[in-house]
Amino acid sequence: MRHHPTTALPTTGLGDRVRQLVTETTGRHLPTGTPDPTGILARLGLGPDGSTAAPTTAPGWSSTGLGSAGLGGLPMARATDHLAAATAPGGRILHLTHSGPHGERRYDLYVPTGHAAAVARGVRVPLVVMLHGGTQTAADFAAGTQMNAAAERHTVLVAYPEQPPAANPQRYWNWFAPEHQGPASGEPALLAGLIRHIAGEYGVDRDRVFVAGLSAGGAMTAVLAATAPDLIAGAGIHSGLGYRVASDVGSAFGAMRTGGSPTSTGRVPLFVVHGTADGTVAPVNADRILAAAQADLRGERRQVDRITDDGRPYRRTRLVRQAADGTATVVAEQWLVDGLGHAWSGGSAVGSYTDPQGPDASAAMLDFFLGLRPAG
Repeated sequence: MRHHPTTALPTTGLGDRVRQLVTETTGRHLPTGTPDPTGILARLGLGPDGSTAAPTTAPGWSSTGLGSAGLGGLPMARATDHLAAATAPGGRILHLTHSGPHGERRYDLYVPTGHAAAVARGVRVPLVVMLHGGTQTAADFAAGTQMNAAAERHTVLVAYPEQPPAANPQRYWNWFAPEHQGPASGEPALLAGLIRHIAGEYGVDRDRVFVAGLSAGGAMTAVLAATAPDLIAGAGIHSGLGYRVASDVGSAFGAMRTGGSPTSTGRVPLFVVHGTADGTVAPVNADRILAAAQADLRGERRQVDRITDDGRPYRRTRLVRQAADGTATVVAEQWLVDGLGHAWSGGSAVGSYTDPQGPDASAAMLDFFLGLRPAG
């Protein structure tokens, strides 16, 4: 719960007021060199006394893009009027719009309760960008994955870009179209611009920017990992497909059935989750993604374990890089979950396309991301 001070703060700048507020509430004195948090806190709608103002919902958006036949088997997302409580476990959700040279997208940004204090201390925080599956919305995906709850525990920002029907009639990210598979145009460029905007506006640690997605969102995650390796520090592909396994709708359906021949996602560390009972995107895709990236990740050693005490049993495969000094680093992890269909493992039934009985993919994915060492 946000603390509301009972004493009036002096009429100095917002940065000074925030520093005083932190001192009053934590007993800690911020160093004089602490960056002025005025701009960031104002964008979050925080008043000078630490109170909150209702976030402004951005105006409606429109966009153009590639329409397609329905890809996959996701059901229509559930109505969002009951999702708000499930998506904000203590923090705040901002409803925003990003506009840039490659288009415009609405997105929700989850701001954890510890963010303001971190900004006031000059500490930059990680960012996870979550890409929903077909027919889903930002709120539905947040409620189903419960990524905000995991992020709240670690003071991590979470962004949920939303694909509009104008870009794809069933809200699929257009991962299968050549114009959306390169770094300089289409949805990869739009999403990269959105990420850079958030990073610049909300005090993000640019060495800890991660992206994850389900189904079509997982496939677009692979595209971002391959096209923006200097921006993305880790990628989570859940029930998704590899990079450039398709070049049109027909080949997309084929890849969903057979896995295709993906191009490597490059040097970005991967966390891959798939279900053995997925009838929409065949589980062979998870193996193809890992195999394609192994050489670039320099994962010389494989560790394969059978995990049986964490919800549904699953096979866990890790690619381990061995440094010259003997240090071992896990550069990729894959879960193949027994009996899991085309659904987010360990998610909440409040959202669509989840399996609450599965191991908690959100918590494990975030732990994997935060455990990565910055490149270089």
